[in-house]
Amino acid sequence: MGKITEILTAAQQRAKDLGLPYEGALLPDEAYQIMQSAPGAKLVDVRTRAELDWVGRIPDAVEIEWASYPGMQKNPNFMAQLEQQVDKETLTMFICRSGARSHVAAILATQAGYADCYNVLEGFEGEKNTAGHRNTLGGWRVVQLPWQQS
Repeated sequence: MGKITEILTAAQQRAKDLGLPYEGALLPDEAYQIMQSAPGAKLVDVRTRAELDWVGRIPDAVEIEWASYPGMQKNPNFMAQLEQQVDKETLTMFICRSGARSHVAAILATQAGYADCYNVLEGFEGEKNTAGHRNTLGGWRVVQLPWQQS
């Protein structure tokens, strides 16, 4: 468990340094290590069904849309769905395409009483490069963590 403690301590310090209102901020490889070593931890993928179906899925992630495609209307049942699938005492990590929606989801979950919320920085596809393309600068796929295409 020493490695997990190191990762969580670094993530908590990162969140403090960035002034984030939740427990911590993880890099994709750190989130994956936690998924592998802390069996109770949950990764909640908040991307749209379209993203999951066409861009790719993370095996064993809990999938709850933050917003729906097209139109990106916020999911009014997000918290109810989260509470049905993830216990409030669980170490909960949120991921989206780039880390923005998952950041807001981590804030909302923290406000709702989830004590151990982490955002996965860089998300699934990372930031855009100078040509405006994702999947080249950071992210779950770029560091070659497990994922599946539909």
